Amino acid sequence: MQMKTGVEQGVYAILMLTFLPEKAVLPGEVISSQLGGSPTYFQKILRHLVNADLIASVPGKKGGFKLKQKASDIRIYDVYLAIEGKQSLYSSTGLFQDLLNIEEKEVDLLSNLMDEAEGSWQSILKRETIGSLHEEIMKKCPPESLEQLRASIYEKMVL
Repeated sequence: MQMKTGVEQGVYAILMLTFLPEKAVLPGEVISSQLGGSPTYFQKILRHLVNADLIASVPGKKGGFKLKQKASDIRIYDVYLAIEGKQSLYSSTGLFQDLLNIEEKEVDLLSNLMDEAEGSWQSILKRETIGSLHEEIMKKCPPESLEQLRASIYEKMVL
């Protein structure tokens, strides 16, 4: 399994919005520029996040994006769902049943194992939030790097 880069970019786009003052928005072009992606691609990612009610889109000349929920309420799993959709990572082909000429689906041992593994990683993504990642950034990143990011965001935000 390989998760799309859109999940990572979506998480970091939302993290950037945590640095905004309450009434400010950040244009999509600024987000894509900061994260090094194409504006068209980022518009799709941001649209998914808006549709999932994680961020809000403010239209117009002074428009942009802002958090719609508190950072502590946005789970990393919510971002994953917004970008990837609700799909299972594993889908049995029925190979095991064919091999042993078995008709019961309950005997697919690999499916059971994969379901358990998927449940485990989902539980971890549900436990962590944008807020918890923001706290980690504040603790672990060099203050000068954080100040540089904050200054860049403040310079380009729209009130």
